[in-house]
Amino acid sequence: MLYNSPNMTPENAPAVEPQPAGMGEFSRITGVFFEPKKAFADIAQRPRWIVPMVLVIVAIIAVTTTMSQHIGWERMFRQQAQTNSRMQQMDPQAREQAIAMQIKFASVGGYAAAVIGVPIYDVILAAVLLGIAGGIMSGGMRFKQVFAIVCYSGLPGVLSAILTIVVIFVKNPDEFNFANPLAFNVGAFMDPTTSSKFAYSFATSMDLFSFWTIFLIATGLKAAAGKKLSFGGALLAVVLPWALYVLGKSAIAGAFS
Repeated sequence: MLYNSPNMTPENAPAVEPQPAGMGEFSRITGVFFEPKKAFADIAQRPRWIVPMVLVIVAIIAVTTTMSQHIGWERMFRQQAQTNSRMQQMDPQAREQAIAMQIKFASVGGYAAAVIGVPIYDVILAAVLLGIAGGIMSGGMRFKQVFAIVCYSGLPGVLSAILTIVVIFVKNPDEFNFANPLAFNVGAFMDPTTSSKFAYSFATSMDLFSFWTIFLIATGLKAAAGKKLSFGGALLAVVLPWALYVLGKSAIAGAFS
């Protein structure tokens, strides 16, 4: 026998609140630049990463192609050789052979670095940040969340790539600084031929886009951790490995350049 309870009629059944729709990819991308807190809250809740990674890879390939066509690998590597004391001390024939090898590698390596290097870099960085923010600091986030945060935080690099391409077309090829194309860091105001290699490498790392990326990653980690991690703690989790990387890179530049 069928029985209908008076408490379960359609009129007095509890209404189910609709779930808020997530942000689309375009809204996420623009949000990273203009509303990072809102964008990363959505990214942490729905961690997708393919679109930002593809954009970064395409941007790097575009810069590499533009450099090779409008500046030329030979010009760029000869410019680097002029600021490298070890290259200057080499026998002229050995130096020419070294430059020839660099040109040969760059024609393939530049594109491989974009397609293979970007995913590997993002995976390693996400693992390090997860260990610090999620493990040591007990942030409680998942790897997929941190990986998506890292991928979206790389989007300022797309803007940097666009500006670099503009500089390539506007500037005289002989005056283009391959190692430091944009004047958004302290190193742009130093002479690489007379400055300490350690100091110059360190100064080039004091870069607007690097600081921007650090801020975005910290914002994303805070969004993923919620109340388990303060923004200051998230910022420390990003700055610590970055500082170690910069010091290590600068020390290597000082020792081998």
